[in-house]
Amino acid sequence: MKLDPFYLIVDSAAWIERLVPLGVKLVQLRVKDTPDEALRVEIRAARATCERHGCQLVVNDYWQLAIEEGCDFVHLGQEDLAEADVGAIRRAGLKLGLSTHDHSELATALAAGPDYVALGPVYPTILKAMKWAPQGLDRIAEWKRRAGDTPLVAIGGLTVERIPGVLAQGADSAAVVTDITRNADPEARTRAWLAATAPWR
Repeated sequence: MKLDPFYLIVDSAAWIERLVPLGVKLVQLRVKDTPDEALRVEIRAARATCERHGCQLVVNDYWQLAIEEGCDFVHLGQEDLAEADVGAIRRAGLKLGLSTHDHSELATALAAGPDYVALGPVYPTILKAMKWAPQGLDRIAEWKRRAGDTPLVAIGGLTVERIPGVLAQGADSAAVVTDITRNADPEARTRAWLAATAPWR
């Protein structure tokens, strides 16, 4: 499968409603510490927006809800992967993305036959405290060799200015959170990301 080179990650359906209409084609809804029913409302709203605009929605972590709500893509971290029923995810027809941070995690992820693997953090990130050091651009090329035909998503500290280096090293997609959601003008920054990733689209 081919991933869009611009992978937006946001924490609410409101962000999706705000930014997806600008031309975003791949978005992850990553909501933490929210009761299931509230999360279900978020997923439904996000899915409706994405369907209207031809955008691929990826639900983070909550694979049971993603199945129940008829979504078609879920992303799991390593801890979630260990607890998830990958067979159930596959039987429901969902695509699967997995996070990786080191060689053993990449091996674990690839053994699950995912539809993409994510590597991070590529650069220092302010989003959350990381026990892993920034991987740097060279690691992207190495990960891509190891992943082979499995699409590779780079994440962590990515900005518009860093996109060309990341994609030139072999990443299939560049994931972004704070460079857009903490920007003074998220719409303008989203358009800048769309323009910067256009040569790889």
